[in-house]
Amino acid sequence: MLHSMFAITIATVGNVNLRKGLAELGAGLAYGLSALGPGIGIGIVFGQAVSAIARQPEMSGPVRTLAFIGFALAEALALIGFVVFILLKYTG
Repeated sequence: MLHSMFAITIATVGNVNLRKGLAELGAGLAYGLSALGPGIGIGIVFGQAVSAIARQPEMSGPVRTLAFIGFALAEALALIGFVVFILLKYTG
């Protein structure tokens, strides 16, 4: 009887640690994947901006402005992913 109660206690404690570990793994994967998209997007935005400025140097002002707006929007997605990471890691 005592042996089975001890085994149930160990299984419960082990289950809690497993659940917490999987939650932390999921939170890390969520942030990693949410940073991947904006990183690619920022590379595309600035790559196309450089290409556009090389083709028409007189339009460098408006192109640069639009590139920084695109950068800000893509970076906002990464920040949202970071907030979700914090919420997944430190709540529940």
